[in-house]
Amino acid sequence: MADEEVRERRIVVAVDESEQSMYALSWCLENLVCDSESGNIKDTLILAFARPPRTVYTALDGTAGYLFSTEVVDSMEKYSLEVAASVIAKATAICKDLKHVKVDTKVGCGDARDVICDMVEKVGGDILVMGSHGYGLIKRAFLGSVSNHCAQNVKCPVLIVKKPKA
Repeated sequence: MADEEVRERRIVVAVDESEQSMYALSWCLENLVCDSESGNIKDTLILAFARPPRTVYTALDGTAGYLFSTEVVDSMEKYSLEVAASVIAKATAICKDLKHVKVDTKVGCGDARDVICDMVEKVGGDILVMGSHGYGLIKRAFLGSVSNHCAQNVKCPVLIVKKPKA
């Protein structure tokens, strides 16, 4: 029997600080990722995190007239970077037992919907895995749905994993 060609898959998993995204990552590892030397699939897992965009403050806040010092703005930026590092560290720790899967991390800055779609395209993702916050119709109407936006706009299949209610 001739050797089969090894196919490489790039699985992008969108992570954030929610337990839903960590559940989706765990589900992906158990059900989708192939962590074996044998077989004809070689997976690369890309953990994608979107930091909120840095808000541009004017000298005076229009509602209360507060002046934002550079220390306050720098502190907010530092906190955003710490959250990103914490989320990536937690997600990477979940993947620690993978032996035959390359794990890569990507952090972008901006609206999560756009950042995730751009990352999937840039890395050539074969599938995007996301958690679902399970918002109802009203909340989704006001907040929007990142997973819905990504499902409509990326050029690869999107797997939305919903955490079962306890």
